Amino acid sequence: MFIKIKMGAIPLSIVMALSISGCSNQSEQGGDTNSAAKDVTTQEVTTLRFSHFWPSTAALHTDVFEPWARKIEADSEGRLKVEIYPSATLSKPDITYDSTAKGTVDIGAQVQGYISGRFPLTEITQLPGLSSSGAQLSCMLQTLYNDDVIASEYEDTHPLFMMASGPGVFHTIDKPISKPEDLKGMRIRRPLEIAANIIEAAGGTPVGMPASDQYTSLQRGVIDGVSTPWDAAGAFKLAELTNTHTTMPLYSSALLVTMNKDKYESLPDDLKKVIDDNSGMDMAKIAGGLFDSEDVRVKAESKARGDTMIEIPDPLNDPAWSGILKTEIEKYLNDVEALGLDAQGVYKKAQEAGVACKV
Repeated sequence: MFIKIKMGAIPLSIVMALSISGCSNQSEQGGDTNSAAKDVTTQEVTTLRFSHFWPSTAALHTDVFEPWARKIEADSEGRLKVEIYPSATLSKPDITYDSTAKGTVDIGAQVQGYISGRFPLTEITQLPGLSSSGAQLSCMLQTLYNDDVIASEYEDTHPLFMMASGPGVFHTIDKPISKPEDLKGMRIRRPLEIAANIIEAAGGTPVGMPASDQYTSLQRGVIDGVSTPWDAAGAFKLAELTNTHTTMPLYSSALLVTMNKDKYESLPDDLKKVIDDNSGMDMAKIAGGLFDSEDVRVKAESKARGDTMIEIPDPLNDPAWSGILKTEIEKYLNDVEALGLDAQGVYKKAQEAGVACKV
């Protein structure tokens, strides 16, 4: 899959192929290949266990995580091996960050909002109106981390790269949502606190549950709909069950891939460099671009099936939605301020980063 990313980013699969090709050419040009092979086989291999909750069929797994793991292995000449455990088989979605901090896993991908109150400054970036794409929010998050605006929240691990999905969408069965009042009495699975607050303020019932439980809960009528980005609706097969969709930047989900700090520090400097060279802004943009391309694909497939599409591109200025959204934004910022944190300052810096990162 070729992901179009600004600033000249190259798909990981191509970079990896070139890297491997370059190593091959060097061997052909000279040197004792048998000796080199012997050196590699006698060197210690460090295995890094990478845990995440997306299914193995999800594009994030196949087109970002797997190529990234192969690139790490290639760049380290086989001295680092990344074993990926999808579908929350190694750690539950809401404890993956803590599992990484404790060393239960070496690398973990986490939705920060799955741990309510754990990353209050980071979660400010998820508020309505700050971003309109995964690439934009991924860039925003990485910028705020690099500038030490939110870095203090991750001091117990070694973050590799921030990433983010596109805006959350309401997906329901035969129940269109075009204004807040339409949520009254509906049970909606929500992933984040800000989404829960908005749903509840509109008269709906926010329901928390793991992403893997959404499909069967919809099937059995336990919930009436879900609030999730288009890419997740595809990855978890929710688009197959729902036929009514409200697309608007209601919220966005911040995510990250992080590494156990002790495991990173235990590596020799040259292997730390391999990790560092495959971290940061370039990876943030690749992951964000992947989320966006999946949003476009899944949405197009749903539209082609004849599903009902409701578009609210600018809810902060929409007469029906602006009041409730602005109220909930202010309440959220006040709650963070009550913790003794500079919520308003971070919100302003997030707005500035959003402008700089706009795709």
